[in-house]
Amino acid sequence: MKNEVLIQIGVTAPAAAADGRTRDRVAQLLLKRGATTAAELGAALGLSPAAIRKHLDAMLAEQLVETRELRQDKPRGRGRPAKAFVLTAAAREDLNPHHYDGIATAALRWISQQHGPEAVSAFAAAQVKALEERCQAALREAGRDPIARAEALAEVLTAEGYAANASTIASGGQLCQHHCPVAHVAAEFPQLCDAETEVISRLIGTHVQRLATIAHGDGVCTTHIPARSTHYAEHTVRTDT
Repeated sequence: MKNEVLIQIGVTAPAAAADGRTRDRVAQLLLKRGATTAAELGAALGLSPAAIRKHLDAMLAEQLVETRELRQDKPRGRGRPAKAFVLTAAAREDLNPHHYDGIATAALRWISQQHGPEAVSAFAAAQVKALEERCQAALREAGRDPIARAEALAEVLTAEGYAANASTIASGGQLCQHHCPVAHVAAEFPQLCDAETEVISRLIGTHVQRLATIAHGDGVCTTHIPARSTHYAEHTVRTDT
């Protein structure tokens, strides 16, 4: 009996550890990419469809991921609708714990009570100033095209911990941030999101529109970048500050 237990431990413990490492890789990839299909996850991680399905089923059972039906631009053939996997809010929290959310929220409440919401807006603008300056330095070689600047900005934001990516869509482009370091605080104080949106607009060099935010319960912060217009030439992008 003792030998059987030792054999079981020797076999299952390494397998469980390997499963855990693979699921960590799946979680990190979902954090970086956002909604991703099983096929895309398997291809990125070098796993077979059966293997990736095994891990995703386990993560679904543990409420680490959830599914979303993909929007299809083209008519879909027969079969089940394509589904993508995204991290749950709890899983994102585990990957990026917010240890100081409580005191940050309390501080902003005090500022708001003592000096009004305008003071919170001023604080938010001051907080993102350093981020804007770091991004400006990285965008100096990006040119003036808004989409190209958004792609360069996504790389900088990813390095800053926002897990961002930019893509071109029919109406222009979009910048997606799959992680928000201040999501819990911004849920009560949207001035933080507003200040960040203004920074994105200045850095890209054109008007942008926030379509979704993690702070408001969406799976990703999505910023729409309108298609380049004839008025863009009149807009001067400041890169010297």
